Amino acid sequence: MRELRVRAALTPTRLRSIGIAVVVVVADQMTKWWARTALDDGPIDVIPGVLRFRLTENPGSAFSLFQNAGVFLGLGALVAAILILVTVQQASRIDEMAGMSLILGGAVGNLVDRVIRADGFLDGAVIDFVDLTRWPTFNVADSAITVGAGLLLWAAIRTK
Repeated sequence: MRELRVRAALTPTRLRSIGIAVVVVVADQMTKWWARTALDDGPIDVIPGVLRFRLTENPGSAFSLFQNAGVFLGLGALVAAILILVTVQQASRIDEMAGMSLILGGAVGNLVDRVIRADGFLDGAVIDFVDLTRWPTFNVADSAITVGAGLLLWAAIRTK
């Protein structure tokens, strides 16, 4: 009976969603590792005045909001990940599933930072390194969340 429940929980849609999320988490963590090693001596200007890679640690959320609220942000990411895994099965279109999967991967990628860089419970800072000079510094996980939200918005508009 238990094997049947596990098999039912691992549907093709959920497996695809987990696969996309894993790719995002791996890319996010690999680029953060690169940023910690390559940018320790200072920023790298890619396109002067437009794009540079600069190592920062963000104890808050996107746009540096909610500084030092890591525990709440970490718990929020954990709840979001669980909700996405439960609801992704109801996605009727590929753009909905992909959007939820990108958000899942981004949430988990930043959650990993909060866990491995924590002094206490989930209070670690997130590594950010992509600096567009006129935009808050971000990372691959943040990008995945933004693109995923855009896909979900697109899916919602298309179904109307």
